[in-house]
Amino acid sequence: MIRLRPLLAIVFLLLTGCMVGPKYKRPPVTVPDAYRGLAPDAGPQAAASLGDEKWWMVFQDLQLQGLIREALSQNYDVRIAATRVLQAQAVLGITRADQFPTITGGVSSSNQRFPATKITPAFETSPSEVNLSLFWELDFWGKFRRATEAARASLLATEWGQKAVMSSLVSNVASAYFQLLELDSEMEISRGALASRKESLRLVEVRAKGGVTSMLDVRQSEQLVYTAAAAIPDLERRIEQQENLISILLGKNPAPVTRGKSLVENAIPPTVPAGLPSSLLGRRPDIQSSEQQLVAANARIGVAKAAYFPQITLTAIGGYQSPALTNLFTGPAGLWNFGGQLVQPIFTGGRIRSNVRLTEAQQQEAVLVYQQSIQQAFREVSDSLVAYRKNQEFRAQQELLTNSAQDATRLSDQRYRGGVTSYLEVLDSDTRYFDAQLGLAQARLNERLALVQLYNALGGGWQQ
Repeated sequence: MIRLRPLLAIVFLLLTGCMVGPKYKRPPVTVPDAYRGLAPDAGPQAAASLGDEKWWMVFQDLQLQGLIREALSQNYDVRIAATRVLQAQAVLGITRADQFPTITGGVSSSNQRFPATKITPAFETSPSEVNLSLFWELDFWGKFRRATEAARASLLATEWGQKAVMSSLVSNVASAYFQLLELDSEMEISRGALASRKESLRLVEVRAKGGVTSMLDVRQSEQLVYTAAAAIPDLERRIEQQENLISILLGKNPAPVTRGKSLVENAIPPTVPAGLPSSLLGRRPDIQSSEQQLVAANARIGVAKAAYFPQITLTAIGGYQSPALTNLFTGPAGLWNFGGQLVQPIFTGGRIRSNVRLTEAQQQEAVLVYQQSIQQAFREVSDSLVAYRKNQEFRAQQELLTNSAQDATRLSDQRYRGGVTSYLEVLDSDTRYFDAQLGLAQARLNERLALVQLYNALGGGWQQ
């Protein structure tokens, strides 16, 4: 037992060895104290963020929730991302297996007959062999452990990439759904305007027949009718195409889409918590994926540097061999062979040095990509915050404009019926009111799209 201790110590040293290459250290990044784009009177920001909320808490429309659930289970991009995770898991298993010995077993048996010669008579033999062989390249310099570290980081990057796809899909479905509701609003406005203008045309025609007004007023009234009527088929086209888009996001063929609440009924909060900028680094899937790619690139430097050092390989074979199958496990049939090999690179023409420089340059690129992704994330949050706030202000002004245009249309119609003004004033007021209604619908849509974009920018949507 005492003699085995030095041998065990040597084996332990060979197994653990050392790991060449740099240890990973997160590169420095500049994190602002607060997001730009917050309201001037926002005050100190709390740690809570809209990005921490589950998507079904942000989007309250039950029909939209159903569409998102269906998309997350059937969308092809999500399913493709899931298969990439499986591939990365398999690559990790293959890479990790290099740390362990390879053991194979073999059985061979044959029957041979040799003809008689002048010297020897004819004879027959049945050589057989059973053996186990071992091949083990010791990971003394950490080459395989660094490769496993890189593969594990690549797996994590792929998993975060899958979450990024899910987050984008939630935002795309919500945006497409809100756009569909806005088109429904435009359709309702156009049909209402068409019905109102047809009634106005009927009254103008009656007045023209009575000699109260001229055919010019009739033609101008007809223009209003035709303008509203022309908008309807174009809206029908856009609505059907939008439904097709949503169907593709759901992973199915184009089909009608059931609506839930109207655009106005999908209420949004006046303000949303943005949270602390420092917490964004751990919430955004693209930042997490970028960092894991950096970890993998850092580990590959160690794999490349390990090529400078000797490769230590152990081989062994043991078993039984006999000229006759009946004597395979009896008599002196046992065989064994143990050996070791050390191979040291002497001259490679600069290949190893160039490979190390390549991995170092790739690691430096990964650092820059990681830092760039963080800056881009802060910009997206700031853009979304200012867009959300300004779209709310624009919508409020658009509501005032619409109310004013509605009242102006009512007054101009009364003035025309009283003979105070021409129909041109009615034409202008009605056109302005119609455009204001469409502008208000678009403003309400922009508010909700800004909320979706802000939720995505804050790293929300992938939480399940």
